[in-house]
Amino acid sequence: MHNLLNEFLSTGLMILFGVGVHCDDVLNKTKYHGSGHIFAITTWSFGITACLFIFGGVCMNPAMALCQAILGIIPWSSFIPYTLAEFAGAFAGALLAYFMYADHFKASEDTIDGVATRNIFSTNPNLRNLPRNWMVEMIATTIFLSGILAIVANYEKFGFTPLLVGLLVWAIGMGLGGTTGFAMNQARDLGPRLAYQILPIKNKANNDWQYGLIVPGTAPFAGAVLAAMFVKYFLKLTF
Repeated sequence: MHNLLNEFLSTGLMILFGVGVHCDDVLNKTKYHGSGHIFAITTWSFGITACLFIFGGVCMNPAMALCQAILGIIPWSSFIPYTLAEFAGAFAGALLAYFMYADHFKASEDTIDGVATRNIFSTNPNLRNLPRNWMVEMIATTIFLSGILAIVANYEKFGFTPLLVGLLVWAIGMGLGGTTGFAMNQARDLGPRLAYQILPIKNKANNDWQYGLIVPGTAPFAGAVLAAMFVKYFLKLTF
């Protein structure tokens, strides 16, 4: 139960940072309106670093939970409970971000495009090509999870893991995030997407569940399998 609470709380905090920074960038009357993608990606990156410093070796990601189960780091019996806790945490984090920025959502009702408001919560490509979008998310997730596991195997004893994971997220976001928004995590996308569906936000855009369920919903799992195979058979890492 303590591990499940860690997954719930850490994922919720990650989403609070992530959805919060997109609120800052997009919504009217915030202190950091229009701050741009570098500001957003940096906040995501070091928000994840903060979560790891606080909660330790959490997954915060169903794809990471799958990868760790394949490698024997966590038991298979933990995979579904971890995934559910992460989805619940992501949903709760998005609701909390909305509560904190509710006045700014109201101030933006008639001036901010509905798609831009939706994209505060979920990832979506500017150029929609589902096969390519799926491959992008799979490749990014493979790099992401392989990088984290390599960091843990080589640098955990020095205590650098949270900072190095943040730098990895920053690099992936800057180099690979311009196509799909680099979800790499089902909970990160689908939990906040569901929150957007039910929140009392006016002038909503279509929530695009087709994209959400197909691309960020499945591609990270494929990336998790590839990452597990890469670190086990090529890098030959042990945990």
